[in-house]
Amino acid sequence: MLSSNSGWPGDSKELAIELHAQLKLNNKNWHDLKGNSERRAAELIAAAMVQIISEGDSSDIVNLLTQSIKWIKREVKAPGCPQH
Repeated sequence: MLSSNSGWPGDSKELAIELHAQLKLNNKNWHDLKGNSERRAAELIAAAMVQIISEGDSSDIVNLLTQSIKWIKREVKAPGCPQH
C-alpha cells in the first residue's frame, strides 16, 4: 500500500527510522563500535534513507552517502571519545 502523498509504501518512513535507531551508535556502544567501518557506513546509509523518504535536503543526503563511502573505503577513522 502506497502512502497517498509520497509514493512510498505506508510504513516505509517508520521502518527506516527504526532501522537507523538500531544501527546508530550511542553512549553505551560507542567505544565498542566506533572503529567498525561497516557499522559506521550502515548507520550513515540508514540516515540517508530516512532523509530520502522524508524529502530531506539533497545536499545532506549526498553528504551522508559520501561519508559512508569513506567509511567503506576506510579513509576515515573515529574521532576521540566524546566524553573526553
